Amino acid sequence: MTGDITVAELKERLDAGEELNIIDVRESWEYEEANINGKLIPLGELQGAIDDLEDIREQEIIVHCRSGARSAAAVDYMTKQGFTNARNLTGGILAWQELNA
Repeated sequence: MTGDITVAELKERLDAGEELNIIDVRESWEYEEANINGKLIPLGELQGAIDDLEDIREQEIIVHCRSGARSAAAVDYMTKQGFTNARNLTGGILAWQELNA
């Protein structure tokens, strides 16, 4: 299950009670404004935090940001570091808020 994930698919899985690894690569002030309870690791800090994610390296990890650009960069970086199932949330928190408005 590689590639992007839509906000509708994510909402469906969260509503079903699925335990998911979600990483938010926005800044802390953005996280405070709106979040979907992901682990906050700002993109600029991801390289230093990558070792902390070692235990979930083989698991699905859903990465999101505001619109999808920073999370796409994060997924690319994580894939190059050997993460096999990092997925970008298409449209980011903006699409999430639109879906849940």
